Amino acid sequence: MKYDPVKKVFGDIVSRNVFLRKIFYKLLDLMFLRSWHVRKQIKELYKRNQNFYIFDAGMGFGQYSYFMAKYFPNSKIYAIDVKEEQVDDCEYFFNKTGFGNRVKFKIDDLVTMNYENEFDFILSVDVMEHIHEDRTVFKNFYKALKKGGMLLVNTPSNLGGSDAEDENDPSFIEEHARNGYSKEDITEKLTSAGFKMKTFKYTYGKYGTFSWRFGIKYPILMAGKSKLLILILPFYYLFTLWFVLILMWLDVRTNNPEGTGILLVAEKE
Repeated sequence: MKYDPVKKVFGDIVSRNVFLRKIFYKLLDLMFLRSWHVRKQIKELYKRNQNFYIFDAGMGFGQYSYFMAKYFPNSKIYAIDVKEEQVDDCEYFFNKTGFGNRVKFKIDDLVTMNYENEFDFILSVDVMEHIHEDRTVFKNFYKALKKGGMLLVNTPSNLGGSDAEDENDPSFIEEHARNGYSKEDITEKLTSAGFKMKTFKYTYGKYGTFSWRFGIKYPILMAGKSKLLILILPFYYLFTLWFVLILMWLDVRTNNPEGTGILLVAEKE
């Protein structure tokens, strides 16, 4: 079984259950290293009392919108996704949890969107690898930001991103337009759109790569082989979770010379 079908199964389970969705968000924050990196970077960029307009570009399950709604209590968030069920589920959850007045959701496409000088901060987590017309999207991001606004992008690198060995490998991760970006490629595309690069970091270095395999990949492969193996997963994590979390902690605090993930910040001057 591949990564995306498993992700959808869990998403369907928690779609209209507020309590389970909160637990689901906590598990995503705990088990996915990218969430550790993204939340840390946001906290380094902005203080809690920030009062601005945020664009969550491709919000998926909405876990980052939820984090930002709590971390920036004075700000408003506008979140879009191309999948109607994701938008509907997020609207239901955020209205039930009291954030509906500050967080708005809409079905929209990053390639065709048309916003101008509206947002102070744009967050794009694991989205750009799904889009063929990435130059168009980067230009749309630039146009949508106010002067001085920041764009934070998290995406796979070309150094084994998407868990692929080479560009022809269909990999463990599905629905991708590309397996990952090189530093030169994504920098050139962002600067061509008008952005100034502020920071560039590799994530999922040697520690993070092992944490991904033992914490996410191998358990999903086990679950895909047999229902019996699903029952074994709690015991698997009983012995491996501490090891996985230590590896993730190390990756976040390591200046990785290379890695399978990219975390960058660009500014509209």
